[in-house]
Amino acid sequence: MKKFLLASIVLVCLLHANAQTGIPVPQMTGADTRIKNFMTTYAIPTLTFAMAKNGKIVYMRAFGYADKANTVLAQPYNLFRIASCSKQITSIAIMKLMQEGKLNMSDKVFGTGGLLEHHPSYATATITDNRIYNITVRQLLEHSAGWDRTVNCNPNPTTPYSWFIGGCDPIDGPLRVTQQLGTSNPATENDLIKYLLQLGLNFDPGTKYAYSNIGYLVLGAIIEQLSEMSYEEYIQTTILHPLGIFDMHIGKNLLSEKMEREVEYVGGEGNNLSVYGDGRSLPWEYGGMNVNAMDAHGGWVCTARDMITLLNAVDGFATKPDILSKAAVDTMVKPSATSPNYAKGWQVNASNNWWHTGAIPGTASEQVRASNGYTWTVIMNHRNNTNNFWSALDNLGWNIISGTTSWPTYDLMLAPTQNASGITFSNVTSNSITVNWTNGNGGNRIVVVRPDSAINAFPLDGTDYTDNANYPSATSLGTNNRIVYKGTGNSVTVTGLTPGTTYHFRVIEYNKTTETGNNALYLLGNNARSSTTTFTTLPVKLVSFTANKTNDQVTIDWTTAQEINTSHFEVQRSVNGTDFSTTTNKNAKGSGNTSTAYSCIDDLTNVALLGSTIYYRLKMVDKDGSFEYSPVKSISFSQQNRYTISPNPAKNIVNITGRNIVKVELFNTAGKVLLSRDFTTHLTVSLDISALSAGVYVMVITDHEGARHVERLITQ
Repeated sequence: MKKFLLASIVLVCLLHANAQTGIPVPQMTGADTRIKNFMTTYAIPTLTFAMAKNGKIVYMRAFGYADKANTVLAQPYNLFRIASCSKQITSIAIMKLMQEGKLNMSDKVFGTGGLLEHHPSYATATITDNRIYNITVRQLLEHSAGWDRTVNCNPNPTTPYSWFIGGCDPIDGPLRVTQQLGTSNPATENDLIKYLLQLGLNFDPGTKYAYSNIGYLVLGAIIEQLSEMSYEEYIQTTILHPLGIFDMHIGKNLLSEKMEREVEYVGGEGNNLSVYGDGRSLPWEYGGMNVNAMDAHGGWVCTARDMITLLNAVDGFATKPDILSKAAVDTMVKPSATSPNYAKGWQVNASNNWWHTGAIPGTASEQVRASNGYTWTVIMNHRNNTNNFWSALDNLGWNIISGTTSWPTYDLMLAPTQNASGITFSNVTSNSITVNWTNGNGGNRIVVVRPDSAINAFPLDGTDYTDNANYPSATSLGTNNRIVYKGTGNSVTVTGLTPGTTYHFRVIEYNKTTETGNNALYLLGNNARSSTTTFTTLPVKLVSFTANKTNDQVTIDWTTAQEINTSHFEVQRSVNGTDFSTTTNKNAKGSGNTSTAYSCIDDLTNVALLGSTIYYRLKMVDKDGSFEYSPVKSISFSQQNRYTISPNPAKNIVNITGRNIVKVELFNTAGKVLLSRDFTTHLTVSLDISALSAGVYVMVITDHEGARHVERLITQ
């Protein structure tokens, strides 16, 4: 029976490993084979691997399935938890703050004058170990601040757990932390830090190396304190987004909270008490550990491409511009005094190689910057706890390099770095929608549409797609996800839609050039997206709808060819094309399939023209209350002065002529109100200004829509 079970597991893993996606690299099939063999040997269900050579991504593949049910192939665009490979991200942020002069490596962290002196959580901590006040930024980065997580600090059993939790890493027993502090579950980063502050240190700061997750949480708190942003927001807005990295986030705890395109994790390490304190027994990888509270030491999720892009922005090579100065990079990777193989968030060696690994239940990762110009990232949705797993993982990238004799010359890092934005809709009818947007910096873009639900299928790098603006005929990406536009423009009219249906739209930028090897590379993170609903079809057929102006009057005409149970028509006007109000009602007079004509005049003489264009649409209302809109028509008006002030300069009386004057105020140059008069919608009003001394005044005229118009008045 055991042999049969083992054989079944190996077979499943082989099936997983044989499922590989991403842009094929014919000269690197040996890399595919090495990765699949590694997965089979160590029972890894899903893996993503990206490698750059001299600043260019030349290999980017995924293996296995993105879900535990093995129904969705993993793709290079999938996001994975990276565990302690998050520490380099925190280190990079600290180096950036140092480069900007906002901190020094020698800065004290706690107590009087410390960076976190006034932190609302730590300022109230009961600190009995005065050595804590000697901790510096450098020591936190180098794991020499004084905490040793291997030293036991918990009782046996470690209540509220019914078992003993060895060591002293609060992230392993968050329910113990909240119980002792009297705070709510799940524990926060501040709870975990405060708990250790109150326990004290295990050695004098700066005297030895002892790996500390909590030390990196403190660094995250420093980043928040100095930036006045959340840790995640600071990293994203100041480091990642400028590099075009939009798929890196702090992970969540539960399967129900997984992010778009995030894989599912296979723990296989049993259950733990729920971090939510509700008494449930949950898998470690989903609710048995608090990933969200690991942020600065192990909480990030990302794609392999995004991590490689970040690594190449701090690698010290001249191939791609670095976001850190040479001095900052040198500081970041200089070996510490307490450990020759650890710098600041990086493991290092005498060969000038930098790397880090990460591991939590359901995750194993490694990222490497090698001195010979290669960088690579490998991330898995399962960790193997056998003794030689990590050495085999560490050898994987090196073996791929040594086994490859011919390398691609393209760069798969060259996806767009700026998304399209500002999706708007116009000319919405029962079966069509015009979509408008502002382009990002991609050479091209596609528009994906899906009815009723958010888009959940995505284009694949290296794949070209055709488009069709007629939704039923458009290329399908997945269930009901269709490509209705491909090109360089910024609008598309989508037809063939279903009345009364909500459609979700997404604009995805991509590049395809000789530099990308003529591979289309898509930017999927943080795309512009929006939704709108088509109108319900009524048993009324509109043949024509026109609007024509004569001076300050607009004549609106429309003709129907069919009216069944039609109640009435409303002519609606807008000054911005978005917000409409009804100006005229017309009862329906047609019947059956007869042709019926309607006309009305909109007199704009007493209407403040707030813009140079007025918009009209027709609302066709059925007897059951349902309705449908016509396409929008626009009328252009030349801009003209709205108000005439005469005489100006004036002495005793001043006359104001214009549209819909409801209030006039006079201010002196200091902003004090000297005169205020209300009117009942006038075209011409007069003010007695005889009490004013000679000088310059500001006149503010308010119209019937509340708009305020400023004019200058000179008195004699």
